[in-house]
Amino acid sequence: MRTTLSRPRVLVATLVVGVLALSACGSSGDDTAETSTADSSDWETVTIEHALGEAVITEKPERIVTLGQGSAETAIALGTVPVGIEEYAWGSDDSGYLPWIHEALTESGDELPEQFTGSTELDIEAIVALEPDLILAPWSGVTQEQYDVLTDIAPTVAYAEEPWVITWQEQIEVIGEALGQQDDAEQLIADIDDELASAARPEYEGITFSYIYNTGPGSLGVFFPGEQRVAMVSALGLTVDPVVEELRQYEVEGTDSASIGLENADKLSDSDLIFTFYSDEANRTEIESQPLYQQIPAVQRGSVVAPTDQPFVTGSSIINPLTVPWTLERFVPLIDEAVAQLDQ
Repeated sequence: MRTTLSRPRVLVATLVVGVLALSACGSSGDDTAETSTADSSDWETVTIEHALGEAVITEKPERIVTLGQGSAETAIALGTVPVGIEEYAWGSDDSGYLPWIHEALTESGDELPEQFTGSTELDIEAIVALEPDLILAPWSGVTQEQYDVLTDIAPTVAYAEEPWVITWQEQIEVIGEALGQQDDAEQLIADIDDELASAARPEYEGITFSYIYNTGPGSLGVFFPGEQRVAMVSALGLTVDPVVEELRQYEVEGTDSASIGLENADKLSDSDLIFTFYSDEANRTEIESQPLYQQIPAVQRGSVVAPTDQPFVTGSSIINPLTVPWTLERFVPLIDEAVAQLDQ
């Protein structure tokens, strides 16, 4: 049986399944093995309330399935490799897996998890066959109907308030709670903070940016500061253009962003840098050929960070113990190139 799983268009585009969809703490290899886990004999029942109900976890989870984004990586960093994960073909490499997951598990020698269809259709049969004792979906678009099915299979942790809206810290915290490893989760957060801080560049101070997206010609969206890809850039020392607070009136519920339309492109006039992504080169050509888009000062200068490599776009959209180190070594050189254009 498959059941429809609708994602907000922003997230889908973000990873381009449609037009709109870390090393000190890397926790792969030996680091993962060293992470403490809750002993089953000491387990105390954990109850996690969320937007769709509550997850009551009465035993130490050993067979985890993850839905949506980011949860598999945190579980791996905490020492538990999921038995199944939602596939993410757009961001995967030649291995068929997200590269940071494949690299971490290949290095540690752990078995790669089974992958099953998610996105617009959730393969319930595949999940049942994996016999999970916990389903993690705190950053996902699971509906109430789907949750009601999933929770009959295993305790299921959904999002706290809205689908596809969660801070990276909250995601790590709730996964740590579900696994009985709150202290380890807090350490992962501290490690990520340290890693991002160590990558911050003094020369970025005072430089403003907007992180935008498109859903086709004539469209223009702007992500809010709490959205994970914006948070990653901010942590490197750049400053979100304050204009974003004026855009709250255009907010699209469940996307952590505003859809302002290309007719409002002039609102980005004071953004020193523009961060964005394109689904492919055809989309890039189509969007960049629009006169109103070309008139954005940062676009005119070439102060744009716009990767099209699918795994990189995906990795830079998620903050967790595996994506941060993988992304930073690729991200900073691109930012430096865009900053250099400010002096041209």
